[in-house]
Order: sequence, then structure tokens, then C-alpha cells
Amino acid sequence: MSGTAHAIRVGGLDVRFGDIHAVRDTSFDVAAGESFGLVGESGSGKSTVLRALSGLNPDWTGGIEILGAPQGRRRSRGFHRAVQMVFQDPFGSLHPRHTVDRALAEPLAIHGIDDVEARIERVLAEVQLGPGFRFRYPHQLSGGQRQRVAIARALIVEPKILLLDEPTSALDVSIQAEVLNLLVELRRRRGLTYILVSHNLAVVGHMCERIAVMNAGRIVEEMTTEALRAGTPREAYTRQLLLASRGYDRAAAAQFRSFD
Repeated sequence: MSGTAHAIRVGGLDVRFGDIHAVRDTSFDVAAGESFGLVGESGSGKSTVLRALSGLNPDWTGGIEILGAPQGRRRSRGFHRAVQMVFQDPFGSLHPRHTVDRALAEPLAIHGIDDVEARIERVLAEVQLGPGFRFRYPHQLSGGQRQRVAIARALIVEPKILLLDEPTSALDVSIQAEVLNLLVELRRRRGLTYILVSHNLAVVGHMCERIAVMNAGRIVEEMTTEALRAGTPREAYTRQLLLASRGYDRAAAAQFRSFD
């Protein structure tokens, strides 16, 4: 399973919520060890793709293959050890009455993993939090510290894939770069595969080798981050996102239009 050239393969993915066609015939591959970005405006379908991949949303059709194994609507314990997700809101993803120690010990108990003490100490050091953080509660942590705990909780079961849903958008700008650089270093050190969902092209450009641009539930363009930095996207919608990512410009805003 671990020798497959692709960590993730998605083919013809469709997701509907009643009359809303949230994801339409979406296909992409992610190589083992690659960082792949899904970018688009709110409502473009990018987070819905991530939730289908993670097993959080079982109502989808199409094909999903993870580490060489086709996935159905129900996922195995092995899947949940190999694939972990980091959410946008670090406060909402941590139980307010559980200490950091309990938050990190719980996934180890679920997966029957021993050596709890050493693993907790090691993963806290990896996310640059000292042992003094072990018995703090979420309300005693800053936003950046909470997100580091959420990353540690995902890493403690030693996954191969991290699904990152806007992992820094709830943080202060001054903290965002620190967390992004931590994620870059963790991927390098652990040989992880990432899918990063973001509306921010600068974040995706920093984190990823390739990106897929989504609009109205479809992938409208795939490109390398080199092409993104060169400012040479093929699609008008991508060029519009690129303009928006560079800050407000009255002349550029006047050119914006819907591509639905």
C-alpha cells in the first residue's frame, strides 16, 4: 500500500446537498509526499472535497482511492490512522474541558498505540510546544498554540496524509507564517502528503507544488505554483483570484465578474 506512486486519486467525485450540486465531476491525483492545494472562493466546493476524502461526509459518488486502496462510504480504523485532518478553527476542534494531555492521549487509546508518555512529549516538541503545555486547557492557550496542539493531535498516530482545511485562516497574520513554516518542516521531516484547502493563493503558493482552482463545484484549472508565481494562469477565473490575492485594486475590482 505504501509503495503506490499516488497517495490520493479522485475520479468523477460528485457531492449533492439536496438541490445544491456542491462538487461536480471532480478528478485529481496527488503523488506520495506531494503538497497539493485546492483553492477557490467560499462556496466553491473545496472544503466539501476534503470532507468526502476524510470520510466526514459519506454522501458522495465517484471514486476515491487512498494509498492504493479504493474507499467506500465507511472507512476502516486503518484509514483513520493513515489520514488525519486539521480544521480551520483550533478552538472549536479542541474539547474545552480536556487538557492538552488528554487531547493527545485520546487518539492513541482509540488506535491501541502504546508508549503514550514518550509519544506525547515527542509530538509536543515537534510542534514547538514545551512539556509545560501538557496540562493546560484550550482557554489557556493562544490561537497559534491551539492550532499547534491540533496539528500534534493529528500527527500523534503517525499518519501518512494530512488534510488541511484553511489551517491558518483563523489566526492573526503575525502567527500564520509561523504555523505554515511549521507545517512545511513537518512534511519534510515526516515525508507527509498534504492536501491544503485555502482561499488564499499566497498561502497555497508557499505550501504547495501544484494547485487546483475550484469554481462552482468544478476544478477549472490545475497548475504548478511556478506558473502561479509567474502570473500565467490559463483561466480568467484564476487570474481574477490572483488579482484579488494581491489586495484591493479599484480598477481590478471593476473587472470582476461571475463565472458560474
